[in-house]
Amino acid sequence: MTAYEVAVRAEATLGEGPTWDPATGRLIWLDILGMRLHTYDPASGRRTVRTTPQHIGAAKPRAGGGLVLNLRDGVGLLDPDGTFRWLHHEPVPGRRANDAAVAPDGSLWAGTMRYDEAPGGGTLSRLTGDGTVRTVLPDVAVSNGTGWSPDGRLMYYIDSPTRRVDVFDHDADGRVGNRRPLVEIEEGAGFPDGLTVDAEGCVWVALWDGGAVRRYTPSGDLDRVITLPTPRTTACAFGGPDLTDLYITTARTGLSSPHPLSGSLLVIPGAGQGLPQPAFQG
Repeated sequence: MTAYEVAVRAEATLGEGPTWDPATGRLIWLDILGMRLHTYDPASGRRTVRTTPQHIGAAKPRAGGGLVLNLRDGVGLLDPDGTFRWLHHEPVPGRRANDAAVAPDGSLWAGTMRYDEAPGGGTLSRLTGDGTVRTVLPDVAVSNGTGWSPDGRLMYYIDSPTRRVDVFDHDADGRVGNRRPLVEIEEGAGFPDGLTVDAEGCVWVALWDGGAVRRYTPSGDLDRVITLPTPRTTACAFGGPDLTDLYITTARTGLSSPHPLSGSLLVIPGAGQGLPQPAFQG
């Protein structure tokens, strides 16, 4: 078992979206249902938290500074001075934002889901900095982890209730096709939630109700399992100055007797070698 450390002891209702911001040397993470946007500086230990006006699924660095936010009613831009504006505003009753990721070309791939998790109620859409939106997958249930291979030619994607990590071919124009399963999570091991891809092209998957993060090879073979005390493990991302520390978010929601660390931000120092993540070009 790989030893974990507690980066930030917290009681997030639904901790999610760990993202390393190399420009600031901070780890961004969220409490979706608590409507909180957190940052953590591992060098100094300094933490910040700001309230968001609605449920927030993801926050990613922008190339010119600030953040792009995947919010309940659409995607917005937060400037360094705190100014907010909508990039794409599309409220749908009963639907909220979930995970999102920035593609190699700097576009944002933003997922949604219904609060009741109804099949077909969510989407995965691609947004560019000028506000252009294209729906990539129109009929998903719980749009979750999204990531790309080191060469950008493959996209990995999780619609959690399917229990699968799927892989697509991905071209330079941001088109995907040839969807096929990479991995199916067995019954009793939880549901795949967030993912990240490392420098070797392996896919790390957080398991909701599985209390673990798994590493799979590009051919879908299980390579490594990190067992954690928090059953609702939600997402993972590499951070730190060398991108070698694996940060893991966790949740308390729905647990009658949550573990004391449920809702905290955990870290596995030296877990592997992450990939630099592109900033949103907008």
